[in-house]
Amino acid sequence: MGCCSGRCTLIFLCTIQLLVALERQVFDFLGYQWAPILANFFHIIIVILGLFGTIQYRPRYIVVYTVWMALWVAWNVFIICYYLDVGDLTKDSDLLTFNISAHHSWWSEHGPGCVRREMTQPGVGTVDSQSYISVMGCLMEYQYIEVLHSGTQILIALLGFVYACYVFSAITEEEDSFDFVGGFDPFPLYHVNEKPSHLLLKPMYL
Repeated sequence: MGCCSGRCTLIFLCTIQLLVALERQVFDFLGYQWAPILANFFHIIIVILGLFGTIQYRPRYIVVYTVWMALWVAWNVFIICYYLDVGDLTKDSDLLTFNISAHHSWWSEHGPGCVRREMTQPGVGTVDSQSYISVMGCLMEYQYIEVLHSGTQILIALLGFVYACYVFSAITEEEDSFDFVGGFDPFPLYHVNEKPSHLLLKPMYL
């Protein structure tokens, strides 16, 4: 009963992870954040693998899922440090785009309440010279939205890690119990009952 409830919980967590990862992948695509796009892609694949392993009782797949959850937590901790400018990290760098573009988080211009205005260069009135974008009125700064996303990912990943360990231990215990079925029986598993012979040897008198 415990294993069943643990499996159901892990299946539910994997489903939530897929939905949250797909949502995050969409907004990372809109912001051309190539490093998070690749990380989300691998995350989706591993979560599907873990979901399959949980449904089909495949311990090896659950182990892969468990290891990835630890790496996924570390990645999201890095994302939080990146957007909060911890240490040498700065959210104004092009690290997440592999330094091939100057794009930033999609939420930096399209957050809740944000008003986006394109500013022209001083002294030039042509439309083609627009080079600066002003964003005002945001109810929440974009870095905190990204931190909130990563914090949610960390919380779900930690729950998934715990339940994956529990389900793995439960499945392996069940497999061990099946291996020892009949191991303590007084008779062997393939015992053949010996029947008394119906042929009676009688002495012959000449």
